[in-house]
Amino acid sequence: MKFAKYLFYIAGIFGMLVITPLFFIFDKIGVRDTPPITHPLFFYGFARVARAWQFVFLVIATNPVRFRPFMLVGILEKLGFFLPAVILYSQRRVRVADLLLSCGDALLAVLFLIAYLKTPSAATN
Repeated sequence: MKFAKYLFYIAGIFGMLVITPLFFIFDKIGVRDTPPITHPLFFYGFARVARAWQFVFLVIATNPVRFRPFMLVGILEKLGFFLPAVILYSQRRVRVADLLLSCGDALLAVLFLIAYLKTPSAATN
């Protein structure tokens, strides 16, 4: 259970550190990675939802046994970035750097699955 606790604390804190800067670099993204973003609501909506999930991971860390079912949903959240990146890369619609960036979420999805399997269900307590 310590594994799950540390994993979800680290995932939540790391996610906050990575996602929060997105709110301050909107204009720079279009300069460094053309074309510019034409749908700011999609961008900020994604960033807000992604950031909200980091709070969910922090909640899971407080009591992994109680919140064990949410670990599976957390896996879906992580695959929700990785799988589209793989598909878009296979269609040559994103760069290899974008695909590699998504591999961090794939790793977390695997670690979340390991945490889920190692954490006892509430019924066994």
